Amino acid sequence: MNQPSVGGKQIQVSLDEKIGQGIYANLALISHSGAEFIIDFTRVLPGMPKAAVQARILLTPQHAKGLMKALAGNLKKYEDKFGEIKTFSEKNEDKNFGFQSGSEEQ
Repeated sequence: MNQPSVGGKQIQVSLDEKIGQGIYANLALISHSGAEFIIDFTRVLPGMPKAAVQARILLTPQHAKGLMKALAGNLKKYEDKFGEIKTFSEKNEDKNFGFQSGSEEQ
């Protein structure tokens, strides 16, 4: 894992073994208030009528924008190396599935 830097100073980040195993998510619900963005990661399985939130991440608006830029940069690098990623809507599959933004929370 790359060691990030903050304010020009490198920081050490530890990764607990359980957290390092990761959580699979194929649906993310994104909402926001005036002070934060909330991303709920869920896993929808075939034949299951419910999907439980597997992880919830809270971000400041500034960190949400930084995350968006970091994801865009990494997606570009990925596609430059492996080719274009097709999304569900481009494949004319279920357009209500995947990553979606919610309404503003009160």
